[in-house]
Amino acid sequence: MNAFETYSDETLLRLTMAGNEEAFTRLYQRLRDVVYRFARQMSGSANVAEDVTQEVFLILLRKAELYDPNRGALSTYLVQITRNEIFRRLGRDRALVSLDEDDWEEDLSPDENLIVKSDPLGNLVRNEEIESVRQAVLALPLHYREVVVLCDLEEMSYTEAAALLGCAVGTVRSRLHRARALLKERLRMSETVEHDSLRLNRASCLG
Repeated sequence: MNAFETYSDETLLRLTMAGNEEAFTRLYQRLRDVVYRFARQMSGSANVAEDVTQEVFLILLRKAELYDPNRGALSTYLVQITRNEIFRRLGRDRALVSLDEDDWEEDLSPDENLIVKSDPLGNLVRNEEIESVRQAVLALPLHYREVVVLCDLEEMSYTEAAALLGCAVGTVRSRLHRARALLKERLRMSETVEHDSLRLNRASCLG
């Protein structure tokens, strides 16, 4: 076993600050997915997530001394940087880009991908439901979207999310409650629109 695999994130960061390139490579490999997943879920774009991920680790290299282990894990610190980059790039009050139509399969497991590719018709309804949920999340205002991503998708506790966002636990609870209500409303509206569209199509065929 390579010794670097046993080192903590903080130890790898200290070695990185001392100029050890392998330590940085190991750190990047270990934490890249955390950063990328959050950026992807917040932006809905694989391209944006890839760019943001690269930028986050460049910022870490430039400003590694700003990390304080007493304030939380390095992974949490990187998600904070990721959040700032997402907001900087796309604006706090602006809806983020739409989910890339052709890359939703990237988030599925190999087994799920196999099922989708071998039986596309049988999974059409399921795929449409996944897409509806993702689009509903992306349509949320950013301060609601991020609590859904952190608490519901990343499964962080309210305390962890509050520490990352720099707000009170009660604020996280309140935002999440409102966000879930908005999601239910949007999904209900989406189902109504789809139902009406299907009914019109059937009527058109019969006519």
